[in-house]
Amino acid sequence: MKSSSVLVTGGSGFLGRALIAHLASIEHLSVAAALRNLVVDLPSSVRLQPVGTLDGATDWSLILSDVDIVVHTAARVHVMADVATDPLAEFRAVNVEGTLNLGRQAAIAGVKRFIFISSIKVNGEQTNPGHVFTADDLPAPVDPYGISKYEAEQGLLKIAAESSMEVVIIRPVLVYGAGVKANFLNMMRWLDKGVPLPFGSISNSRSLVSLDNLIDLIVVCFEHPNAANQVFLVSDDDDISTSTLLQKMGLALGKPARLLPVPCWFLRAALVLSGKAPLAQRLLGSLKVDIRKNAELLNWVPSVKMESALRTTAQYFLEHKKA
Repeated sequence: MKSSSVLVTGGSGFLGRALIAHLASIEHLSVAAALRNLVVDLPSSVRLQPVGTLDGATDWSLILSDVDIVVHTAARVHVMADVATDPLAEFRAVNVEGTLNLGRQAAIAGVKRFIFISSIKVNGEQTNPGHVFTADDLPAPVDPYGISKYEAEQGLLKIAAESSMEVVIIRPVLVYGAGVKANFLNMMRWLDKGVPLPFGSISNSRSLVSLDNLIDLIVVCFEHPNAANQVFLVSDDDDISTSTLLQKMGLALGKPARLLPVPCWFLRAALVLSGKAPLAQRLLGSLKVDIRKNAELLNWVPSVKMESALRTTAQYFLEHKKA
């Protein structure tokens, strides 16, 4: 890899922090991190820059100086129960206005390539039997988060068309790995405690991506000429049911999953009636992606197998869980 200067936004987040640590180990890369607040556990070689609120008025001029590549991971993230009065407006303020403000300033500053970490939610919420999402599908976002990510994608591609800056869009599926939070962390907690779970009859199929595989694709997109102004989906290319995932994660934790064969129709009804329809879709529905475009254009395939990534995830959890 040639000598380059990289700016990563969202440096204190799950993906941003791991990406920065990886980049700091690569020779010839100068790494800067944009953070809402300074954190102390990033490599000492990384230039830190607090930026405060991410919106349409954020001033990026200082930290964009001499930057070749921007990896934009910062975002208002999707939550299962959003309490905002107008969620779409809140998502747009950060994910659209904040992203396009950064994109415009990056283009003016002479940034060569802008890598935007979007979301599979731009494609939609689920896939039907026999179907998969591809990078070239007509987008069909449903919720405010997915809509805001799609609008940001469109705005960035317009900036690319009107400037010399190239844009790469990556839409990950569910990302897991060391330090994962939210539902995946809760799943590990349940398994670690030996809680019987009513998920033994789920035969869906879902794509996941390990943190290591996602980071690997991001780095490939730094320089590959075929990545310019393209959209890529990313997964481990190893689709799995919720029941099988729980079994594999239990083995990785050394706590075999105790799964009860509760019928899916009963689970769905119970979750919907309790106001947890989105959780029902994630647990019971399918979401599969086709990543052949990555191999065809970039010669990229996932290098880390799911079992290995699950072991890494489990080891971190076991080492850092509260007693």
